[in-house]
Amino acid sequence: MEDSMWLEIILDAKAEELDAICARLIANGVPGLVTEEEGEFQKFLEENRQYWDYVDDELLEQMKGVSRVKLYVTDDADGQKQLAQYLEGIDRPYTSLRLREYDWAHSWQKYYRPLTIGKRLYIVPAWERETSPAPEGRSRLLMNPGLTFGTGSHASTQLCLEGVEDYVVPGKPVLDLGCGSGILAVAALALGASHATGVDIDPKAVDVAYENAALNGLGRDRCRFLAGNVLGDTSLVTELSAVQAPLVLANIVADVIIPLAPLVPKLLAADGTFLCSGIIDQRGDEVAAALERSGLRILRRLEKNGWVALAATR
Repeated sequence: MEDSMWLEIILDAKAEELDAICARLIANGVPGLVTEEEGEFQKFLEENRQYWDYVDDELLEQMKGVSRVKLYVTDDADGQKQLAQYLEGIDRPYTSLRLREYDWAHSWQKYYRPLTIGKRLYIVPAWERETSPAPEGRSRLLMNPGLTFGTGSHASTQLCLEGVEDYVVPGKPVLDLGCGSGILAVAALALGASHATGVDIDPKAVDVAYENAALNGLGRDRCRFLAGNVLGDTSLVTELSAVQAPLVLANIVADVIIPLAPLVPKLLAADGTFLCSGIIDQRGDEVAAALERSGLRILRRLEKNGWVALAATR
């Protein structure tokens, strides 16, 4: 059977525009992005110096100050509809490249490298498991982001992972809203949580999250992942409220966290912590106000590279 076809959408941008474009794309619902910057091009040239004698000056000039953002949609009517939604409010030309599913799923792997995060975590792509042992004192998490991305490389995910280190309660459960690749749930389990429940609106995320849990030796006795939308499914909210986790996570976007805020007290254990991220810094105060209106008290605000994470309690 022939592989499915995908479109790689490429937007050129100046380096100073990159963060704003990425923030808009994520706010429009893009589940994962790849960025390329001039610095990466220069690093590539340096690391592969043995393969070339000189570099065309015209190419160097062409790459000067240029950054690119790449995203992916299926090459069909649904993909075109999704692309229109993703590009809403972004008034700039783009180019597209057709990819087979295998090529698409592997084209971004070169951008995913082992990461040290916080004081105790070491995130390693599954394809580097044999060459990247954990530094002393760190827990190694093997991750294969798959079709849903969620690698830990984005600032908002790093903020959330750092917060998980601080707020996970050993021996107690964790609830992850918008679990994606399962990286936050797996990290919480590695840091001592007894059980993790994750939910995501994308059914593909459920399979990827289970696969990543298995990569780390975690079975379904330790984690459960569900497909669903807590904003529109009251029965799902009722089911999740039975968990009463002392740590509830939501690495999503401001436009989802704000309507989610009134549900948080139902899902959170007494004296528990709600940790949310994926918030561009200009909307941090707006999200904090929504949490406070819902009866939550802000404990802490963390910031990195123009992104905000908030920790709150009942």
